[in-house]
Amino acid sequence: MTTEERESIRMMPSWVTAASCQSIEEAAFFSGAALSCLHHILTDDRVPTALLRDRLALKAAEAAMVVSGRPERSEDLRDAVYLMKPGDLPGPAGEAFLIWRRAAERRISLASLRRVFPSHDPVQLAEWLDAGQGGPVSKSACVLEMILDVHPKDDVTALVFADAVLARALGWDSLIPILAHSLKRADLRKRGGDLKLACHRAVVSECMDAVRMAHDLARRAAHLKSVAPKLRAKRAAQAVEMFLTRDAVTPGALPLPDRSARRLCDRLVQLGAIRELTGRDVFRIYGL
Repeated sequence: MTTEERESIRMMPSWVTAASCQSIEEAAFFSGAALSCLHHILTDDRVPTALLRDRLALKAAEAAMVVSGRPERSEDLRDAVYLMKPGDLPGPAGEAFLIWRRAAERRISLASLRRVFPSHDPVQLAEWLDAGQGGPVSKSACVLEMILDVHPKDDVTALVFADAVLARALGWDSLIPILAHSLKRADLRKRGGDLKLACHRAVVSECMDAVRMAHDLARRAAHLKSVAPKLRAKRAAQAVEMFLTRDAVTPGALPLPDRSARRLCDRLVQLGAIRELTGRDVFRIYGL
C-alpha cells in the first residue's frame, strides 16, 4: 500500500481522540463523531472488515473474562477455540469467545441471534432487539440495562445485544463488537443517565481502537495480497482468503494436506505476511 493510499483511509480526528467527555451532551457529540469515522472505515474495501470483526470479537471476549474475574486472556481464548477437536467442549471462556464470533460473523437479524443464543426465549430475544428509544447509543444503553436487570450475571448476552442494537440503529449489516471492551465492571452496575454516559465514553474509546486496528489490518492485508502470487501450493488462494477473514488459523484448518499447510504457513511467515501467534514449537496458530 502506497503512502497516498494509506492517507486516503480516514484516521480518527485529533479533536475526537483528545475528547474528555465530562457531560452526557459532550459524550454524545464525540461518540457520534467517532462512530461516523468508524462507519467510513467500514465502507473502505481495503479494510478486511470480516477479520476486523473477528479480532474485535476476541477483544470483547477477553474483556468479558476481566469483568467476570476469570484469568483467561487472548492466547487462552484462541487455544480454547482453535485447538478444539470434534466432540470437545470449549469451556466457559471458549464459549464466550464463540458467542462473540458467531454474533459478529453473521448479518444482524433475529434469526441469526436465535442461533447464537438457542437457549433463550425467542420472544424475549425479539423484544431485546427492538428495545430502546432515542439515538443509537441510548438504545444500546437501554437494552443493556434491560437485560442486566433480568440477568445480572449474563454480561456477554447483554453486551452482544447492546452492540447488535447499536449496529442496527446505525444501518450496519453486521455487529461490530464495540461496547464490551471499554465498559468496566462498575459501569455495568450503573443505570439511567450514568449508564448512557458510560456507553458514550466506551464508544469513543473503542472506536478509536477499532480505527487503529483497521489501519493496521489494511496494511497487513495489502502485504499478504502482494505476496500471494509467489505461493505455489495448490489451493493457496483459499488459504490466503482464510487469513484475510479470520482472527487466527491453524495449519490443520487450511484446505491443504498437513505438511503442505505447515510449509505454507512457514513461507508466509518468512515473507512477513502472517505471524505465528503463540510462540510455541507445537500447536501453532497463525494470523495476519
